[in-house]
Amino acid sequence: MPRAIELDPYVVDVLLPDLIGHDRRPAAFALYVWLWAQIRGQGRRAAFFSYAALADRTGLSKSAVQRAVAWLVRRQLVRVTKASSTATPSYEVLAPWRR
Repeated sequence: MPRAIELDPYVVDVLLPDLIGHDRRPAAFALYVWLWAQIRGQGRRAAFFSYAALADRTGLSKSAVQRAVAWLVRRQLVRVTKASSTATPSYEVLAPWRR
């Protein structure tokens, strides 16, 4: 049986039309929802994923994932940290509307 995740209504009501319709970044929206499920849906604060893993798990290309991550960071929807330049990034899903 598939597990249910709690998704903030803002994500569907505001973020979906904003990222897909206004910004024309459907890959960014898909990645944000997937990260939300994997991190917040699991009760975690952050998680480590390579671009290759994100591409494999979301069905997006690696370049689409790279562009989506950059856009989500720019929009302050995701925080990415790395211990070193070659380390696997840690992703934290942000919800700036909750401030």
